[in-house]
Amino acid sequence: MLNFTDVTEFILLRLTSHREWQVIFFIIFLVVYLITMVGNIGMIMLIKVSPQLNSPMYFFLSHLSFVDVWFSSNVTPKMLENLLSETKTISYSDCLIQCFFFIALAHVEIFILAVMAFDRYIAIGNPLLYGSKMSRVVCIRLISFPYVYSFLISLAATLWTYSLYFCGKIEINHFYCADPPLIKIACAGTFVKEYTMIILAGVNLTFSLSIIIISYLFILITILRMHSAEGRRKAFSTCGSHLTVVIIFYGTLIFMYLRRPTEESVEQGKMVAVFYTTVIPMVNPMIYSLRNKDVKEAMNKVITRVCLTK
Repeated sequence: MLNFTDVTEFILLRLTSHREWQVIFFIIFLVVYLITMVGNIGMIMLIKVSPQLNSPMYFFLSHLSFVDVWFSSNVTPKMLENLLSETKTISYSDCLIQCFFFIALAHVEIFILAVMAFDRYIAIGNPLLYGSKMSRVVCIRLISFPYVYSFLISLAATLWTYSLYFCGKIEINHFYCADPPLIKIACAGTFVKEYTMIILAGVNLTFSLSIIIISYLFILITILRMHSAEGRRKAFSTCGSHLTVVIIFYGTLIFMYLRRPTEESVEQGKMVAVFYTTVIPMVNPMIYSLRNKDVKEAMNKVITRVCLTK
């Protein structure tokens, strides 16, 4: 008979056991978090105040930045606290809440990336009909689906996490509450949770990635049919930033969630998780601003306007 216990809190294992490295990591991740907040909130505000960025592409980009703000805030503050704390604990309810928002926001992000790929296909494939096909109503409907669907999926996934039983081992080999390490320390209820996690991740990643791949196949066909070299260059440049973000984000999530939770995969996943919970939300606005002429021009105009006002 398994000796089930009522777990009230978990211990999150640190990234390193060396005290000096904990302080260094705290400073690094604090700086990364601040840059993430400034970059993404700045991108949202820039899109809101710049008339030249008043298009569906930047409407979706503002939502991507919005999700990145909350995605990073769901994990990083607790990680920073635990780097300097001696106890490094998280309550059972806070752990479930962190799981819920992580799954929801990760799904929102992958579907926003899919919507952005579809938007690029309409813009490049049917430029004359772009304004009518991607109207304000259509954009709101397209952006509503990722939020509604993702939060419902996350609720179901979190309820399956709630069904896990723990027999006294409360050390999570991670810096935040994630499904794979929770499954690894659970002593019952893991079968359903493990396979539903893999199936849900597989179905949703495949579905959203299929939309992106199909959209870019049509985009590539359209670009190859263009007679103007300048037109082809401009089309490739507008897609380059989005493709960079897609490859980085999907690659890390697939590595994390499409494998069975083993000691080795959980340890490797912890290292990868540092990348997609802290680094990716920070670099997303940089990728879009450094590779996007319209964003750079809008930024220069805002800075000039602020300087002239002063």
